Amino acid sequence: MAFVEDLEIRDVPVSDVWARLKEDPNTILIDVRTRAEWAFVGVPDLSELGKRVLTLEWQTFPDNRMDPDFTARLADHLERVGAAKEAELFFICRSGGRSRMAAQAMAAMGYGNCRNVADGFEGPLDADRHRGRVAGWKSEGLPWLQG
Repeated sequence: MAFVEDLEIRDVPVSDVWARLKEDPNTILIDVRTRAEWAFVGVPDLSELGKRVLTLEWQTFPDNRMDPDFTARLADHLERVGAAKEAELFFICRSGGRSRMAAQAMAAMGYGNCRNVADGFEGPLDADRHRGRVAGWKSEGLPWLQG
């Protein structure tokens, strides 16, 4: 899988992501965390928007190996649902690192509007070394479901 690290990917605050998902029926949220994270930490809930989050691991659990077929699998899924290459794609992970790499990989595949969800689902660690309290999807109080 090829991706270019220096492709410019814009970070978008979670509240703006929610607004874009609500406004534009063609926007897609792609959660690239692991199955374990989806099951034990939770996933964004887009049901009130009439949407579902697309879950596709960037790295596999438990070995944290990057999925070499990620871009092909995601491109196939996007084609099956009729998503245009110009559709706005929001990538989310725990705190923004893996999602940025996934967005860069898809941008290198010709998807022109790949965005990184700033601070991800859980955000950075707080002073007590806990996530989900300082920034990110959960901290903003956006809808989510426990696996």
